Amino acid sequence: MNIIIYTVLIFAFLYLFLKFISNISSKKITKGVRALIFFGLIILAVLFAIGGKFLLTLPLTLASLALLKLKGLSLFQLISLFRLIQTLRKSGRFSFNQPQNSNTTSMSVSEAFKILNLDQKKKVTKDDINKAYTKIQKKIHPDISPETTRLSSLVNEARDILLKEII
Repeated sequence: MNIIIYTVLIFAFLYLFLKFISNISSKKITKGVRALIFFGLIILAVLFAIGGKFLLTLPLTLASLALLKLKGLSLFQLISLFRLIQTLRKSGRFSFNQPQNSNTTSMSVSEAFKILNLDQKKKVTKDDINKAYTKIQKKIHPDISPETTRLSSLVNEARDILLKEII
């Protein structure tokens, strides 16, 4: 008899929980899950540190930092954005002190491959170029962050050069 009552209570709770979740927007659910995982990983890292298992705290701390968003970008997106900026700075195409529209020189094909993180030795299709372009633009589009307008224009130029090259 008790099993039947517990089963009915569990199903009733599950029904109400799923009904509650179905009425919440996906952004709120994502933020809630992200915060729950972030705090859970931090608590686990602290517990491992207290227990003397310091080697286990590092992966948990890094995993929790990856969930943290700064200016709408996760840690992984910030690292890939940093790599893009370094590639552009090495080629002389980007400087933080540079005025907005001072890039009038044309970009080489090898620079365009580096900017879009494509391998120049492999045969690249139009679809590969557009996928790489879309992946980068999702991170640096001016609508997401106005500070990345110059980077976005350089990525646009790189895509155009590579699309002209393969045609």
